[in-house]
Order: sequence, then C-alpha cells, then structure tokens
Amino acid sequence: MASSLFALIDDIATVLDDVALLTKVAAKKTAGVLGDDLALNAQQVSGVKADRELPVVWAVAKGSFINKAILVPSALAISAWLPWAVTPLLMAGGAYLCYEGVEKLAHKFLHSKEEEAAHQKELMEALIDPSVDLMEVEKDKIKGAVRTDFILSAEIIVITLGTVQASPFMTQVSVLVGIALLMTVGVYGLVAGIVKLDDGGLYLTRKTGDSAAVRLQRSIGEGILWTAPWLMKGLSVAGTAAMFLVGGGIVVHGIPAVAHAIEAAAASMGSVLGTAVSLLADGAVGIAVGAVVLLAVTAVQKMLRRKR
Repeated sequence: MASSLFALIDDIATVLDDVALLTKVAAKKTAGVLGDDLALNAQQVSGVKADRELPVVWAVAKGSFINKAILVPSALAISAWLPWAVTPLLMAGGAYLCYEGVEKLAHKFLHSKEEEAAHQKELMEALIDPSVDLMEVEKDKIKGAVRTDFILSAEIIVITLGTVQASPFMTQVSVLVGIALLMTVGVYGLVAGIVKLDDGGLYLTRKTGDSAAVRLQRSIGEGILWTAPWLMKGLSVAGTAAMFLVGGGIVVHGIPAVAHAIEAAAASMGSVLGTAVSLLADGAVGIAVGAVVLLAVTAVQKMLRRKR
C-alpha cells in the first residue's frame, strides 16, 4: 500500500515536472507574440478617457478568457483527432506572424508623417465632438481589441500545441491551460500598468513641497512621463522583431532541408556566433516569407476591388 502510494506520488511529481518544463519551453516560444500583444493592446485603449482605461482593459481581458476557452479545447481536439494538421497550422501561424511584421514595416515606411498626423487629428476631433457617442467608441475599441486578441491567442495556442504534441493528453491539457492563463493574466496585468503609467507620473509631478523627498517624487514623475511613450515604441519594435524571429523560426523548422542547412552553418561557427547566425537566418526567412504573403494578400485585395 505504502509503496503504491509513493509510486503514485512519484508519477504525479514526474508529470508536474514535465508540465513545468514544457510550459517554460512554450512560454519562450510564445514570447515573441507576447511583446506585440502588449503593444497592440496598450494602443487599443489609447484615446479612452483616463477613468475608463482600466474598465476597458478588464473588458478586453474577459474577452481574452473567452477566446482561450474556445481555442484550448479546439487545439486539444485537433491534437487528438487531426494530429497531422498541427504542422500545417504551425506553418500558417508562423507565416501570419511574418506577414504581420512586414505589414507593420510597410505601413510605417509607406505612409508619410503628414498622413499619420492627419489620422491622429481626425481621431481626436471625433473624441471631442459632443455628437459622438463615447460609449459606442469604447465598445468598438473593445471589440477590435478582442478580435486582435483572438488572432494573437490562436498563434500562442498553436505554437504551444506544437511544443506538447508528443506529450500525454493530460500534459497537453495542463500546459495549454497554464500558458493560456499565464499569458492572459500577464499580458493584461502589464497592459493595465502601462496605460496607467502616465497617470502615475502626472500624480507624482503634482506633489507640492520643497523637501528632498517631494522633489525626488516630482523628478520620478517627470521621468515616467518622458519614458512612457518610449516604452510603447520599444515594445512595438521588440514585438515586430520577435515576429520575424519566431515566425521565421517556425517556418524554418517546418522545412527540414532549410533547418538542417542553417544548423550545419551555425554549428561550424561556435556557440555564440552560431546562435547569432541562426537568429539572423530565422529573421531573414521571416522577412522574406512576410513579404511574399503581403504581396499575395495585396494582389488578392486589388483583384477583389476590381470585381466590385
């Protein structure tokens, strides 16, 4: 009896250890999507009144939980009944990540600063127009953010599924649920902190008094206000770079001949230089794949416009 109990405990510990290890691996692989997820969701609530920022983030977070509740069982069903579909889904997800990255770069470099300024001015005029229903604007922002979250969540779940595909079913369930909860709580907790950074900085700058402590608080507040916009830009840049690295890496590993060629080249250059070459190769493949997909999507869109 005692030996059976110890054997059971040992089996549970082994499973938990596997779950922890696979969750760490999956978290590393999905970190590329996380940076862009943070930036996109923080941008989605820009323009919302300050006292409505956290309720909007909470509304989007609830939508994200619903997205995960749909995606996790779907992923498990695919793994159980259509295991051959996991690799094509991974390749499609990787290609989509690359496409998103190239699209962001194209939008940045193909649109002038004047066009961006005109767009921002139009948004601000709409927000201060008394005839505009701000609650409807808020609802539209939430719907848009939840749609964006669904796409990014699907990418995270598919990448995670590829990591645990060969594991026992309960391990798959544990890792997928763990990643879904970790990413949702982590992303929207950080988004809530990011969108309130400027409020916190403004609060500190308004401290009155001449003591050293108060002056320090005001300086910290000014630093926060100066840093917040750069933090958003940094997240966006890191997210875009990670899209190419993660998406390109998925595509590379889905084509064995390319993967083996890159691995052979990297192995001949030592650990540090080899890792750098491997990452650069993944990024280059990601940019190339994204450019091809963007050209294809643009061509299809033009054809559809002509038919209309």
